[in-house]
Parts: sequence; C-alpha cells; structure tokens
Amino acid sequence: MNKLFSFTAGLICGAVVGAVTALLTTPASGAEMTAEAKRRWEEAIAEGKRAQAETVSRLEQEYNQLRTKAE
Repeated sequence: MNKLFSFTAGLICGAVVGAVTALLTTPASGAEMTAEAKRRWEEAIAEGKRAQAETVSRLEQEYNQLRTKAE
C-alpha cells in the first residue's frame, strides 16, 4: 500500500510540475495558440484540396490518354 501511495503522489507531483512548466514556458497566450492552430488547420485543408485537384487532373489526363490509345 505504501508503494502505491508513493507512486500516486509522485505521479501527481510530476503532472503538476509538468503543467506549470508548460504554462510558464509557452511563448504565446491561449488565444494566440488557438489562432495559430486554426491557421495551420486551414492551410492543411487548403493544401489537401490543392493536392486532390492536381491528382484528379492528372488521373483524368491519364484516363483520356489510355482511352485514346484503346480506340
């Protein structure tokens, strides 16, 4: 029982120290970090859509080439 209590106390203390350290060393406020995360998400979505459009275009060209050769 003593080992379990020591482990639990150490776990809680470590979590608290980690959380405080993260809060103190974070270079931006919560609002700034949220805005940055949203901006990155939107960039990732735009890049994904751009890649999708390029792939669709490339596949359509390949399809048309194969179709022309088959005729």
